[in-house]
Amino acid sequence: MELIDGIRYNYNGLKLGLKTPALLALGLLRFAVIFVLTMAAAWLVLDNHQEIMNLLWRQPESIWILWLWYFVSWVLSILLAGISAILAFLISQVLFSVVIMDRMSQITEKKISGQVSGPHAMSWVRMFVFLIRQEIPRTILPVLIAMVLMIVGWFTPLSPISTVLSSLAAAVFLAWDNTDLVPARRLETFGSRFRLLAGHWMFHLGFGLWFLVPGLNILFLSFAPVGATLYYVQHMDLSRSSGETLS
Repeated sequence: MELIDGIRYNYNGLKLGLKTPALLALGLLRFAVIFVLTMAAAWLVLDNHQEIMNLLWRQPESIWILWLWYFVSWVLSILLAGISAILAFLISQVLFSVVIMDRMSQITEKKISGQVSGPHAMSWVRMFVFLIRQEIPRTILPVLIAMVLMIVGWFTPLSPISTVLSSLAAAVFLAWDNTDLVPARRLETFGSRFRLLAGHWMFHLGFGLWFLVPGLNILFLSFAPVGATLYYVQHMDLSRSSGETLS
């Protein structure tokens, strides 16, 4: 049931985001920030791939191994472009997207509940620093887990299994990156927020399945804070008011 709820809430959030001018503008801004930084980082690597390759392996004179040098050169460039894209995403996520995502979450929460939760006495600067501190472990942890699964796939016969697991893990953690916005704004501890993920991982998997669909994933990622806030306010807050304890 939670798996279906996750799929539904992400879709409903996208519909609400596209119909609300303020959310639409912020969603498009988030997409633009990530896209520009990612493309810039990939371009820098590809534009300097010759120099990078020469530092590792100078072009051989023998024509018999020259083809291998070219092959390794472009494989290295693609790998470095992928790494730079990941780093650009992390930088944009920690420094820019967290503010955009939190603003989208606030607009959504006020739209459906009439108020925005959080420490209203905290200054904007302190709130910005707090959000970044929350975003660092929330962003780095999924990347570390995905890298471990990727390495397992490279060096063991479990490559097909690790590929599937890494994709599903990425979907779950990307979903958590959005459902964690409301409790983080309410200054809940990282441990309690991680227990929320562990106790409702099937919901997060369903929510994140949209992120695995090529083409649609960018659209759903841009507006995911809306659906995640809908879920937290309509489901988690209701459960708490009914006396249920989050596992």
